[in-house]
Amino acid sequence: MSFTKVTEQDSNHSDLETKSVSELLSAINNEDKTVPYAVEKALPQIERLVKKVVEQLKLGGRLFYMGAGTSGRLGVVDASECPPTFGVPHELVIGLIAGGETAIRKAVEFAEDSTVQGWSDLQQYAISKNDIVIGIAASGTTPYVLHALKKCNENGISTGSITCNANCPISLEAQLPVEVVVGPEFVTGSSRMKAGTAQKLVLNMISTATMIQLGKVKGNKMVDMQLSNDKLVERGIRMIQAELQVSNEEAAKLLKEYGSVRGAVTNYIK
Repeated sequence: MSFTKVTEQDSNHSDLETKSVSELLSAINNEDKTVPYAVEKALPQIERLVKKVVEQLKLGGRLFYMGAGTSGRLGVVDASECPPTFGVPHELVIGLIAGGETAIRKAVEFAEDSTVQGWSDLQQYAISKNDIVIGIAASGTTPYVLHALKKCNENGISTGSITCNANCPISLEAQLPVEVVVGPEFVTGSSRMKAGTAQKLVLNMISTATMIQLGKVKGNKMVDMQLSNDKLVERGIRMIQAELQVSNEEAAKLLKEYGSVRGAVTNYIK
């Protein structure tokens, strides 16, 4: 199977070491501006994937992100932000990275090349047909992700993917592929840049749209957010004030009594 790795094509810029800081920043910014347009072209694919994620979670399933390097880290970040933002259990959205916890901060050599570890990692969570697995890989070739998706398909588990190359092996393996073709990176092959930005944007869309569909947002407010610091407590008080038209003191009392914005709003009796 052959395809063109757009993310590894030569940069549109040359002699970078001769440029001033201002020139470098301007050039990087200009490249970054193209990413949202690439994501826009993939919206129909993203929509299909989100609808499937919602369907599986409503069945009691979980969402798994899988990736290596930057892609894996982005999946871990998105998964870790769901509980505090939307008040869901930590085990609802799970991020797996080739090389395990160590790889979040430090590269683990050759971890992404394993053809068995991805599926083994999923089995540690008793993966089932109610779950859905999204493989994330800028190149679309990462063995850790590719072979895990193959095993998922063989076992009747729903699969999706986020890649930055079209018609790549992972896209062809995934049931619901998302392809955001961002073109050559500013530094040739440095997929932590435009490809990483594209993946982050798509992950934001998937988790946020999914949680809204699951009823975790009211109006435009994070009514199920975890009150884990003073800033969030103050935000919760303001949300209750605005929703119920009560004083700051009354809102604070309700929040303390019910432990969440949703609880305070739902149980409030005039």
